[in-house]
Amino acid sequence: MLARAAQVLGEEPYYHEFLEGLERVLTPAGVSVLVQVVTDRAAESATYERWARQRRVDGVILVDLVLDDDRAGLVTSLGLPAVVIGDPSTAQGLPTVWTDDAGFAKEAMDFLAGLGHAVIGHVTGPPGLVHTQLRQSGLAAEAAERGRTLLVAEGDYSFEGGRAAALRLFAERPTAIVFDNDVMALGGLAAAAESGLRVPVDLSVVAWDDSAQCQLAVPALSAMSHDVERIGELAANALLAAMAGEPAAVYQAPSAHIVVRDSTHPLR
Repeated sequence: MLARAAQVLGEEPYYHEFLEGLERVLTPAGVSVLVQVVTDRAAESATYERWARQRRVDGVILVDLVLDDDRAGLVTSLGLPAVVIGDPSTAQGLPTVWTDDAGFAKEAMDFLAGLGHAVIGHVTGPPGLVHTQLRQSGLAAEAAERGRTLLVAEGDYSFEGGRAAALRLFAERPTAIVFDNDVMALGGLAAAAESGLRVPVDLSVVAWDDSAQCQLAVPALSAMSHDVERIGELAANALLAAMAGEPAAVYQAPSAHIVVRDSTHPLR
């Protein structure tokens, strides 16, 4: 279940790759994948209740967890086997596929600081999401450790959201910006061109989540690369285990790493 604007979902490659990984494991096991887009959390919860009442699904995968998220408790009370994609602290005892967002964010900051950048922007996803907060805290901790300044602007994962957030940051003159997904980073490139900034001469850009769009951008985008299909495979195996009644476990996703391309350069 995805509580996102359909336009944002259509633009973003992450969930397409995630679903490929899910289906690679679930389809041979005789399990079909149902994806439904809803308008908000209330509609999402109501759908879980309807699915459970009608016995429409055998299990669910919860994504985009927020602080004090009530969905884990809801699906447990409904008797729906479930897997959380997120930090184990949000899972309330459910099996979890965990990516170390705070740790990977520190790596991104370390990379840009190593290039000599002292004022670094972060265009976030929606601020209520736990993984957004973890990335921001990781960047902030590493910036403080290395004596760098971190600027923050809120985005929404869309191209226009990334463009608008970048334009707001430009007033404070960052020399590098980390965007919380590839689509917003593309919006950042457009904002730089509008503002007369040359990437990477005047501004270095890093995208969170590598994709074909990062590779085909001009200039090609440096990115924090995750094996998203593998995350989908782990989620599928965790869900099969939950459906079989096995004890909850934490499944560690593969480590992310920086892929360096033409959008980043040492500060001159």
